[in-house]
Amino acid sequence: MMVYLEFEKPVAALEARIIELQDAARESDVDVSAEIGKLRAKADKQLKDTYANLTAWQKTQVARHPERPHFKHFIEAMFEDFMPLAGDRAFGDDQAIIGGLARLNGRRVMVIGHEKGDDTQSRLRHNFGMGKPEGYRKAIRLMELADRFGIPVVSLVDTSGAFPGIQAEERGQAEAIARSTEKCLALGVPMIACIVGEGGSGGAVALAAADRVLMFEYAVYSVISPEGCASILWRTGDKAADAAQAMKMTADDLKALGIIDRIVKEPMGGAHRDHALAAASLGKAIDEEIAALSAFSSKELLQQRRAKFLAMGA
Repeated sequence: MMVYLEFEKPVAALEARIIELQDAARESDVDVSAEIGKLRAKADKQLKDTYANLTAWQKTQVARHPERPHFKHFIEAMFEDFMPLAGDRAFGDDQAIIGGLARLNGRRVMVIGHEKGDDTQSRLRHNFGMGKPEGYRKAIRLMELADRFGIPVVSLVDTSGAFPGIQAEERGQAEAIARSTEKCLALGVPMIACIVGEGGSGGAVALAAADRVLMFEYAVYSVISPEGCASILWRTGDKAADAAQAMKMTADDLKALGIIDRIVKEPMGGAHRDHALAAASLGKAIDEEIAALSAFSSKELLQQRRAKFLAMGA
């Protein structure tokens, strides 16, 4: 069954009624198609109106929706011939950050991203998408490989932040994140970063310092979670909605600030309602951006990337 968010309850009631009528129609000879059609039109309008006026906090909830597509869904829907490459060649393999070679519309790319998992077992295995140092060092290794062979890099960012545990700190979490960010900025090949869900803190920036930063319509991207910000400023997580609004973490806000370059439209009601359509929209945008960047030399890419990030906040 579809998981509905709190603000989607009016839509949930209409869609539940549609299901009831469909079940009743299967058990009898009564034609209820006209009534179902009216309810469907009403539900679609309610959904469209609701999503046209979402607050920053509501968009954060959509970005965290348990049925939202994750890395593995995009790999299945957008890419061909995916060959995962594991390990950082120093400590181990972090399942929170996955990467490997693949083809996008026939073009060879190196794709790297966070995987949150979609059930209890997989979420534990992937550590809820919270990367550890070995995950970021794996990303560095794969970016170096792509740079060496002239392969564009695509990153799919979806994390609440890097893993904050003591083991990660002991293995150099801050240094690994800094090195990964540095490698993004130093690439001589095109890099496209896509914020597909949550873009949280340095754990997201480490894979998002790219030539072009794309962002799904209802994704969020910020230096800290709304709850974390609220706990610091107001000493309570109850102010998370106020923090989300103040931090300007939505796609529209970040596009206006020049932090991201392109907003990718989602299916009506969010990417979780239609994984295939969301992936098709994102794949088209990535392909267009790589094609545009392929016209530049390595030197030009480095100069443009440097100018872009130095201009932020000026």
